[in-house]
Amino acid sequence: MNGPAQSNDKQTLRQIMRQKTQGLPMEEALFSSEKITAAVLASDLYRQAHSLFIYVSVGKEPDTRRLIRHALQAGKTVYVPKCLPGHTLQAVAIDSLNCLTPGALGIPEPPAGERDFPAAGIDLAIVPCVAASLNGGRLGHGAGYYDRFLAAHPLPTLCLCHAQLLLPDLPMTPQDVPMDYIATAGGIHRCGE
Repeated sequence: MNGPAQSNDKQTLRQIMRQKTQGLPMEEALFSSEKITAAVLASDLYRQAHSLFIYVSVGKEPDTRRLIRHALQAGKTVYVPKCLPGHTLQAVAIDSLNCLTPGALGIPEPPAGERDFPAAGIDLAIVPCVAASLNGGRLGHGAGYYDRFLAAHPLPTLCLCHAQLLLPDLPMTPQDVPMDYIATAGGIHRCGE
């Protein structure tokens, strides 16, 4: 199903999942984040990646700051998103979390820089969600930033998701870029398996 009905379904589901996230006790969110981080750090996906595109978490999203710090200390090149007009993202390389300041959406982001998306590409994109499914579905925040970016720059994708926000299935449109892997407190799952 495509079109307005599916769009309304996604909007409704997004509201439900945001309420579920808000109701998640902070202790549970922190515990889940620690388990997700440990699973990512132990994975071949992360260990073999020399460069990462990774979101900067806010609120009760799975925390990415420890992942970013670890990657920088390990000598990996870390790119974080900067929101641009037209609901597009720019991948900007950072050397520290200290350079980040709240952007237009209140999300910490880097200043515009010359060290943006390299011609050689990025090894792994670590992507946020409102909800996800093990078949690769990802429900984002609704503006399409990541779908546009990933459609223009096909990358291996790893979506971080609290297990409480994992669904059996998600409505998808042709514009939705499916995820390759989902990381939860239970480990990393290859989508579609």
